[in-house]
Amino acid sequence: MKKARKTIPSFADEAEERAYWERTDSAGPLDWSRAKPARLPNLQPSKTAISLRLPVRLLDEIKIAANKRDVPYQSLIKMWLSEKVG
Repeated sequence: MKKARKTIPSFADEAEERAYWERTDSAGPLDWSRAKPARLPNLQPSKTAISLRLPVRLLDEIKIAANKRDVPYQSLIKMWLSEKVG
């Protein structure tokens, strides 16, 4: 015998929906046996602008290294930070 599924309520905004899913197990209201893979080709990670003060000499060295690699120096900084952190 199949168990009756709970209905998903309507939400006033995204914050309300987020709060609902934080406290609700999706196994109850959703039938995962009918789920299909989704493709989201235009999804971009969130980004935040920061201001970073560097000594002029260090920035010059970074720009030289970026020029040797034929990439913008900002991209090189992001790449180096990404490698160092994770």
